[in-house]
Amino acid sequence: MEITIKQMMQIEENSHHMGFLRKFMMENAGASAVRRLEEKFDNLSSKNILVFAGLGNNGGDALVMARHLAGRDSKVTIVLLGLPEKIKTEESKWNWQILEKMSSIKLITGAKIDFEYTADIIIDGILGTGISGTIGEPYASAIKFINESTAFKLAVDVPSGLDPDTGNTSNIYVKADLTITFHKMKIGMPKRKDLCGQIFVEKIGIPPEAEVGVL
Repeated sequence: MEITIKQMMQIEENSHHMGFLRKFMMENAGASAVRRLEEKFDNLSSKNILVFAGLGNNGGDALVMARHLAGRDSKVTIVLLGLPEKIKTEESKWNWQILEKMSSIKLITGAKIDFEYTADIIIDGILGTGISGTIGEPYASAIKFINESTAFKLAVDVPSGLDPDTGNTSNIYVKADLTITFHKMKIGMPKRKDLCGQIFVEKIGIPPEAEVGVL
């Protein structure tokens, strides 16, 4: 079954109120995405991995991925597209605070960023489903950098700049090799495999009861 973003948000809300909190969903999302990446590459140790994270929950999923990748001995650099104090959600802030205690990960932050990196793998955790209107800076420059890179590109939940309900795109958008979406397929994604690449749907522990009245 394919679902809309509005349905997914309601399912997450219902799940949260049942006691399966958003921070648990975020943890499971990031962990499952790393497992898929590990299947693809077999061994992630010593891989240079560049993680682009926005300030919302899509960025939070990517922050979880970064921690799990560090645990696999990857060389991880996180580029937070903004300032840490501007992170929008409690769950993402919580994960950022863990990363600040980790010397194994390089953290880069700010609204003006010099995009000069080399990477084997790039994680797109910039916008996810939070697309609305024209994409401005520093997001646009990050997306341009991702698309121009020869690295393998993994999009978290949905490639940034793609509307997962309609399949329409914003003024700029990520072209991914692999997209890991969560819980159920989003309705507009299958027709945009040119942007999503290979798509996997990962369960993140949401109880089936959270879907009652939504689907």
